[in-house]
Amino acid sequence: MNNMTPKEIVKELDKFIVGQDDAKKKVAIALRNRYRRRQLVGELKEDVIPKNILMIGPTGVGKTEIARRLAKLVKAPFVKVEATKFTEVGYVGRDVDSIIRDLVEESIRLIKEEKMNEVREKARIIAKDKIIEVLSPNPKKKNQNKNPFEFLFGVQTERQNEDENINEDDLELKRQQIRKQLEDGLLDEMMVEIEVEDASLMPIEAIAGTSIEDINMNLSELFGGIFPKKKKSKKVTIKDAIKIFEQEEAAKLIDMDLVYTEAKKRAEEDGIVFIDEIDKIAGKNKGHGPDVSREGVQRDILPIVEGSTVNTKYGPVKTDHILFIAAGAFHVSKVSDLIPELQGRFPVKVELKALTKEDFKEILSKPKNALIKQYVELLKTDGVCIEFTDDGIDEIAEVAYILNLQNENIGARRLHTVLEEVLMDVSFEAPEGPKNVTIDKNYVKDKLKTVYKHVDTSKYII
Repeated sequence: MNNMTPKEIVKELDKFIVGQDDAKKKVAIALRNRYRRRQLVGELKEDVIPKNILMIGPTGVGKTEIARRLAKLVKAPFVKVEATKFTEVGYVGRDVDSIIRDLVEESIRLIKEEKMNEVREKARIIAKDKIIEVLSPNPKKKNQNKNPFEFLFGVQTERQNEDENINEDDLELKRQQIRKQLEDGLLDEMMVEIEVEDASLMPIEAIAGTSIEDINMNLSELFGGIFPKKKKSKKVTIKDAIKIFEQEEAAKLIDMDLVYTEAKKRAEEDGIVFIDEIDKIAGKNKGHGPDVSREGVQRDILPIVEGSTVNTKYGPVKTDHILFIAAGAFHVSKVSDLIPELQGRFPVKVELKALTKEDFKEILSKPKNALIKQYVELLKTDGVCIEFTDDGIDEIAEVAYILNLQNENIGARRLHTVLEEVLMDVSFEAPEGPKNVTIDKNYVKDKLKTVYKHVDTSKYII
C-alpha cells in the first residue's frame, strides 16, 4: 500500500474521518512524496526531505486521527507525543531524544509481528508437537535425566525397565490419535500443566527514581544468555497452551538481528511522529523564575525536526527523513509565536474546521466503525437490539453541536457525552430490561431533559 496515489489515500481516510478535506489532501501528498523519493537515485534522493505538516484547529476535529490512520494505512512506525511533556536541557524530565527511541521501539514491534506471522504456521506445528509430548511423553527421553548414582552403579527401578520396554509402535499410534483429536478441536477445553518462560521480571528502579525503561537497560540484556531462562508451571486449557507455545516458537524462529536492522531502517525512512499541543510551548513565559521556558523546549525539539542523529540501544538513528506532523488549537497563542526556525521546519500548514451539526450526523453513522454501530454491537452482546431513527440521530447531533457552542468546544468528543447519557438506562438495565429499543427524537429529548434545555435565541435578535 506504500505506492497508493493521493486520491486512493484520501478515499481510505474518508472511511474513518468525516470532513477535513484539505488536511487529508496534504497528508496524502506527503505520503506520496515518500514513494516518489524512493524512486530517485544518487545524491538527489538524500537531499529530498519530507515537508512537515502543522495542523491548526480546535480539539476533537480529527487531527490525531488523521495522522494515526495514515500510519496504519501504510504500516509505518507511528508515535504520538505531547510537547508539554518535554523539558529543556538542564531540567530533570523527559528529553526529546526519547521521541526517536520510542519510534524505534514501535518499529521493532511492527517488524517482529510481521516476521512472526511469516513463521506462524511452522511455529504452530512445533507447538502441537510439544502438546503431544506433554500428553504422551516418551519414557526414554524422560529417563535421560535420571540420578547420576543410578547411571554410575547401573541401578534401575522396575518402573524404569517397564518404561524402556514400551513398544515404539504403540506410542506412535497413541500420538497419532492425539494429533487427530487436536486437529478436530476435541481437546481444546482439556486442562494441562505446562512449563513456560517466566517473564515477570520486577522493574528495577535506577537513579532518582528513573525506571529501567528510561535508561534502556535490563538484566536480561546485561547478562545475555549466561543464565538459563527461569521456567514456571502453569495450568491452562490445551487451546491456550498451543497459543503460548506457538508464540514462544515463533519468537525462536526469527532472527532478531535482522529485525533490529530492518526496524531501524523503517523508522528512518517511513517513521511518522505526531507532536500534539505544540501551541502550549509557543510564545515566551511571563515573569522570571526557575520554570522550564517554552522557547527552551522549542529549541530542544528543533534539532530532531531539522535532522540529526540520535543514539539508541540499537545504534544511531537519523531523523532527516522522518515525517513530523505537529498540531495545536492555537486559540491563545499564534503560529507566529513559535520560534522562526521551528516555523520554517513546518512548511505545510493546514487549518482544520470546527465541526458542524451535519458533520456530527455523519460521524454518528458514516465512518466504518461509527459510534452508533459501536453501541449497537456492544448492546447486542447482552441480547438488546437498539435502533436509531433518522430524527433521533438528528437530535443527538443538534444537542452535541449546541452544547459545544454553549460550553467548551471539544469537537466530536461531545458525541460520547451525549450518547452515554441517552443510552445510560438501556445499558444499565441490559440484559434484564427490554430487548428492543427505538431511539427516536422524543426518546433523546426525554433522556436529555435534565442535561440540556434548548434556548430560543431568536428573541435576542434585533
